[in-house]
Order: sequence, then structure tokens, then C-alpha cells
Amino acid sequence: MSPSCCSSCLWSHIKTRLLPGRRGAMKTKKCFHLSLLVMLVCVVPPTPSTLSSSSLRDFLVSSPQDADGASSQRRRAAPLCSHGFRFHFQPQTQEISRSGEIFHAALQILKNAAKQKYNRNFTASELLSQENLELLAELSQCPTETDPAVCEGSHHDKYRSISGVCNNRQNPDWGAANTALVRWLPAEYEDGEEEPRGWDPQRLHHGSQLPLPRRVSREVVRTSCKDADAAYSQLLADWGQYIDHDVTLTPQSLSGAASWTQRDCRTSCENLHPCFPIQTQDSLCMPFQRSTPACCSRAGSGMQRQQLNAVSSFIDASLVYGHTPQLQSDLRDLSGRSGKLAVNGRFQDRQGRPYLPFVAETPSACGAAGRGRGVECFRAGEARVNEGLPLIVLHTLWLREHNRLADTLKLINQHWSPEAVFQEARKIVGALHQIITMRDYIPKVIGAESFERHIGPYGGYDPTVDSSASNVFATAAFRFGHATIPPILSRLNESFQEDRRFPHLRLQQALFSPWRIVKEGGIEPTLRGMVATAAAVAAPDSLLVEEVTESLLVLDSQQNLDLAALNLQRGRDHGLPGYNDWRGFCGLKRIATLDDLAEVVRDRRVAEKILHLYQHPDNIDVWLGGLVENFLPGSRTGPLFACLIGKQMKLLRDGDRFWWEADGMFTQQQREQLWKTSLSRIICENSDIQEIPADPFRLTRYPDGFLPCSAVPALSLEAWRDEPSLGLRLCGSPRPVDNGDFLFSSRSGKLTALYACFHGFQLEGAAEAVCEGGVWSADPPCCSETRLVARDAADPQTFLDSNQTNKT
Repeated sequence: MSPSCCSSCLWSHIKTRLLPGRRGAMKTKKCFHLSLLVMLVCVVPPTPSTLSSSSLRDFLVSSPQDADGASSQRRRAAPLCSHGFRFHFQPQTQEISRSGEIFHAALQILKNAAKQKYNRNFTASELLSQENLELLAELSQCPTETDPAVCEGSHHDKYRSISGVCNNRQNPDWGAANTALVRWLPAEYEDGEEEPRGWDPQRLHHGSQLPLPRRVSREVVRTSCKDADAAYSQLLADWGQYIDHDVTLTPQSLSGAASWTQRDCRTSCENLHPCFPIQTQDSLCMPFQRSTPACCSRAGSGMQRQQLNAVSSFIDASLVYGHTPQLQSDLRDLSGRSGKLAVNGRFQDRQGRPYLPFVAETPSACGAAGRGRGVECFRAGEARVNEGLPLIVLHTLWLREHNRLADTLKLINQHWSPEAVFQEARKIVGALHQIITMRDYIPKVIGAESFERHIGPYGGYDPTVDSSASNVFATAAFRFGHATIPPILSRLNESFQEDRRFPHLRLQQALFSPWRIVKEGGIEPTLRGMVATAAAVAAPDSLLVEEVTESLLVLDSQQNLDLAALNLQRGRDHGLPGYNDWRGFCGLKRIATLDDLAEVVRDRRVAEKILHLYQHPDNIDVWLGGLVENFLPGSRTGPLFACLIGKQMKLLRDGDRFWWEADGMFTQQQREQLWKTSLSRIICENSDIQEIPADPFRLTRYPDGFLPCSAVPALSLEAWRDEPSLGLRLCGSPRPVDNGDFLFSSRSGKLTALYACFHGFQLEGAAEAVCEGGVWSADPPCCSETRLVARDAADPQTFLDSNQTNKT
């Protein structure tokens, strides 16, 4: 291939598949700059000496088209070239994902072009210096690290930012939404940088080919029946899925087709980025798209491909409130000026309790083809809310709880602004998520002994701890719960017997069916089933039920999928090291022989199957290895997953400046009230259920062990009563602001009203007013509508940390 053909042919692919604009027209100069990367590889030998930073910069930024000042445009949020695919994530996630895909596609084009010209494989580090890599990231509009200076100001002291930015003042992006999952061990890719294990099916790993994930699923994982857990209710499994959605969300590739061939990933059986189909033994395949890559890896992890976490890593109830300013604004009842969340305008339960609001875009997939009976998909702070009825139930409980708290807080503190009511209720709800998870859930999952070993007592906030979710936790360890998915969803009546009006459902009947909540008795039948039905227990020879390995259906797929095969393929997609490496990471004995594996699994027949498939212990996928380990005493995981889950939970706690026990978060009286509260009380407050176990995670057979709700301790909000200050009594409450609000501060020693506008509005006027001499020092500002593009929405400035310029 000639140099000119090399550049024109390869660049045409990136233009048409990743950076398409209007017919033949590039929407930004960045698209033009990226094309020069291909030219550079095609016309000069690809060695670090010739691809110097100066030569690359000359090619990339000396274009006459850059004369109007590209540096300022690189900071703006305009999309890099419009993309024609349908997205299911927040706009800022889409933009950051698009930048990551452009960045990695450009690297692939460079490597492919170099390979075609010089007839050998190259790594990206051979082709680009670190300086040139940073330049490519800039031209791809990859986000830069947040400057710690952004975190200065009193508004970062009292409440969380919605995205998690500035939780750690020195490292603002730690744990924030739309940042890379962290690595506890370096990634393992076949090419060292991005190609998953199994990408080349003929490649040998420790002398043998890797088994197909679908074969592993059918021969080791699939089971036709599950035993019942004698100790725990189904709610334990449901809370695990719910809280996982609070901590991790890995978006898939935005493109649904291979970049070079334009083949649809839903129909192609070839490994062509981003398509990584799951091969079957009959020469067919299941569709699979790779997770979207992060633009640049963190310092120290080289050129390896990393994956995004679209939500904040903290246990912060982001699945109730959202993880972006735009989503939070959409979820709130701003017009009511009540501090509440928005509720469904069409339906409510028979007692007048609210349901979640519907999604804005209708008709939705949940109501498609009449199956929704007029009920669309519900909207919440987390997009997966409609996956199953238990998720909808838990989301509904917390929506109601927030609004219940807001009503009471406003009643006892009538001088509070709507924003203060909202943020205080959000702060309480976040604390309750932390308490229920760490006190009531995690010890049951990993066992009391592992809890003490890996987590231990709380010692206060540690700013040196990075709370970011790890890749192995998100992609393997916390997916242990898939082995507790039951084939039947139980629905019970007021006597905790099967409800004849609303009978039990097969799993498939409960997926993406919010209409069953609205039309079939509300949340109570499902909620009673969650509390009073035994969880499905995992065992080495009884892992995932056939409903999820043989007949799993999702809204955007036309064929049945296999959850076990998806998990195995996702682990390889993410470059997770093997089971043995993670055992070594946790200080556990590595598996060398069949006897070693049989001892860990406690089922020699299962151990034999696994080693027969994988041939070598080092080839075993970490999700499978962790899943088949024998449970530790008093736990529902083996030693590896107990270690990985425990380590992650300790980081989520100790690195969270807003952890409920951290200094200054709550008063001693408030902490005592929070500790009294339980998920049982939340259920009592927000449903028709009148009898409940003290610990709803423990299986209790009705009526034995059930308590009347009047006997379940309740949180008293009297501990939050806040008497008006002298300054407030003298000056009175500031006037309301349309499309904005204020919070009080007294850090300067004087009562100060800090104003800010809601998302999508710009402050005009004084950003603060001080109570002096019985009057406010400034009139309230105005909030005028402003046009925001997607990347603006990802900015850390929210209502709480809004530093708009004073324009008076």
C-alpha cells in the first residue's frame, strides 16, 4: 500500500465511522488534525526518534485552519463531530465516551498503518512519545484532570457535589463520575495494550487455548435448580444489585458497528473493535460490544486500555439523585419549591403514595407494542431502574422516603430554603444507604471474620485513600450475586402467602415491566416476596439458573443471551488478570494442581471440569474462580471475593470525606438517630406493610419473628431542629429567586446567603448577601437561561459549588 493510499483509505474509516459530520463536511478542525496522524505514520518510519514531539505537533497544529485559536476551543464542550447512534447514558458520559473511542481509534489506525507499511506489529508506546500521546488526547477532547483550586470554597464543606468531584480536595477526580475504574493489578491484554484474552482464538495461554465463555457457562455454570438459603431472604440479593448500581456503571461502546468494516456488532461474528462476539460451539455467536475505553490511563498504568465508571464510586445514593447536574435537576420538583423529588403525574397507589416519574422520551421501550399497558419506563437517578421489579420497588421506597423527610424537615425548620431542605434530606438518605450497606449487608456477604480482617473499625476520613471503584470489583467480585438470581419472583398477599390476584412470575415476566407495579397491586406484593422468600443459595455445582444462561432477554437484543458468558467475556474485555493472580494479590495460596483446586472448591467433580476446560490453573477467569470457592463461615462468598469486596468497601468508607461517621458530618444526636434506623423502618414508613422482621435480610417465616411496625425503631428528626439565628430574626429570610435558591453560611462570622442558579441558568447579580445591621447587603440576583452543551454539564459546578461571575 502506498503512503498516499494508506492515509486516505484509513482516514476515510475514522471519518465515516467515528467522526461523521454533515455530508463530506467536518464539523470541527479537530477532525482534520486527527487525519494527519495517519499521514504521519504513512510517510515517515514509525520510530520514537522520527515521531518526535516537535514533528508530530507540526503536523497536528500548524494547519491554517487553526488560526482562530484552537486552544480555547479545546476547552469548549462542543461535540467533536456528531455521532448517529442512539445512546443510553447521560450526555456528558456520551461525550467522554466518544472522546475515548476517538482517542483509541486513532491509536488503532496508527498501529494498523504502521503494520501494513512495515510488516510487523507496533505498540502505541513505540509510535508515540508521552508528549504526543497527551496531544492526541487533547485533540480528541479528552477531559483533563480537575484542578484542586476548583474545590476551594465553603460550598464543598457541607454537602457532596452531585458527580462526586471534589470529595477529595487534593485529588478531585478520585471517585468521581465518568472517570476510569482503577487497577489493583496491571491489565492483561494479548497485545499488552488493549486486545482481550481470546481475541486471537488460536493464541496459546500457558500452552493451551482459552475455553469459549459459552462452553464454560454450559458445562460448569448453568444449573436447572437452586437450593433455598436457610438464613437469608431474597432482599439480601436484591439489595446487592441495588447498591452495586450506586457504585458502578460501565458504559458499552457508543458505536454498534466495527470501525473498519461497518459490520453491525449484533450480527457480526468477527473480532473487530468494538465487536467481541461470544463464540459458540456450533460456529454461531452471541453479540457483545466492548466497554467504552477511557481516553488516557492514570499515571503509572502505561498505555493499557482502561474502562469508565459512569457514576460516582461513593455510596452516596446517586441512584436516587443522579450523578450529573442535569440529571439531578430533571429528578427534582423545582417548581414546587419544596425540596422534594418529582413524582409520577399520572399514577399513584391506592393510599395516594407516589410512584417514580416516567422517562421524558415516550413511547419508551417498557411500553412498546402495548405490553406496557399505558405505563412507560420509570425514571430514577440510575438508568437500570426498570431491569426488574425488585429494583423498581427499592427505588420507589427511597423516592418516598426522601419526600417524607423533606416534608418533616420543612415543618420543623420553616426558615430553611427549599435547597437546604433538599440537601439535608439527601444527606440523610445517603447516610442510611451507607449504614444499611456496611452494617447490615456486607457482614452477611463476606462474614464477620472477613469484615474485621479486611474492613475493621472506622478510623476517620483518610485523604490519602482513593475511593474509586476498582475494575475487578465492578467486573468480577461484586457480580457474585448473579448466582443468587432466582428463576421465580414471588409475590405475596397481606398474609404473606402467594397472592392469587397477582401470582408468582417467571423471571422473564418481571423484566422491564413497570406496568406490573402500577396495574398489579403496587410495590407491596413484590416487596413482601422480597422479605419473606428465601434467597437462592449458590453452590459450586449450582451457580446460575437457566433463565439467565439460556433465555436472558434484554430490550436491545433480538436473541437470548447468556449472563454467565457475558460476565466471562466482560472480564476478558477489561483485561482482568486470572484467578490465580488475584489469589496471590489477596495473600491466598495459588492453585497449582487439581488437589489444590478441589480443596478450595470442596467439590472435586467441579474442580475436574474446570481444569479440563482451562488446562492450566493460571488460565481460569477470576469471576468463575471466585464464584466456585467454598463459602467462608457465616458468609455467602469464598475467601477471594471476601477479600476483594472487603478491600473495596474499606476504600469506599475511608476515602469518603462525607461518610456519615466522619467528623462534622452529623451531630452526636443525629448519628444516634441514624444508627437506630433500618431498612425495615424505611419499608414501614413508605408502604402498606404493617408487619416486618427487625432485620429484613434475615429469613423469617410469617408470623414468627415479625414485628408490628410500631415496634420498629424510627428516626426522630427533632435532632435536626434548627432554631433561627439572631441575624435571621433581624434580617428575615431572603426573597426567593426564580430558577435558583440560596443556602445559609456563617463561616465568616456573619450570616450569609449564598446564591446559585439551577442547572441551565446563569447567575446575574451578587452571588452572596450578608446580614448586616438588620438588612441584607445585596438584593437577590437573577437567574437567566443559558445554553449548555453536554461537556458543560460534566463540569463540577453544581448548585452547591457554583462560582458564577458576579456581573453587577
